[in-house]
Amino acid sequence: MMKYKPASICIAITGASGAQYALRLLQCLVDAGESVYLLISQPAQIVIDMETDLELPARPGDMQVFLTDYFNADPDQIQVFGKEQWTAPVASGSGVPRAMVVCPCTTGTLSSIACGSSRNLIERAADVVLKERKTLILVPRESPFSEIHLENMLKLARMGVTILPPNPGFYYQPESVQDVIDFVVARILDHLDIQHTLLPRWGTDE
Repeated sequence: MMKYKPASICIAITGASGAQYALRLLQCLVDAGESVYLLISQPAQIVIDMETDLELPARPGDMQVFLTDYFNADPDQIQVFGKEQWTAPVASGSGVPRAMVVCPCTTGTLSSIACGSSRNLIERAADVVLKERKTLILVPRESPFSEIHLENMLKLARMGVTILPPNPGFYYQPESVQDVIDFVVARILDHLDIQHTLLPRWGTDE
């Protein structure tokens, strides 16, 4: 079995709108020196193509090379796995990272995680993070939420999962779309306990 470099954080990108949040988060993690396991669903690749100027290769290995170059990451700092790559460390409790973020998170993925279905690597990785009592952050991008969505979120929140919808604040007077994206990414980084300077802290003089 292939050996992989241990990573501290797993990022899963699903097919909801908001690919920019995930890409900015990945850039910040690389800049902070974090190693990342990256899982990208096929619908997410379509959304990334629609919402950004990136054209990701389809194969995980080729995607890893592309993203390593794009984010100027160290070799193997970003490790990309396919949806049925069950030899990936995230598929087992013995290889669980300290945290996982699903960003953006479709309500379908949210439901599957709440039910523990584990039908693909993203769902299995979240299931492993839950059973190993590690940090799981879900960034659901949907509006409005149905009663089913809310019940699933409540169920997961009671398990200790952080439900972090991408709701930007405007009290700091953002001047660009990038500022709005950074607000949400900053909140995710806060919950990962990773230092950043994306925006001023509330109550500070900046």
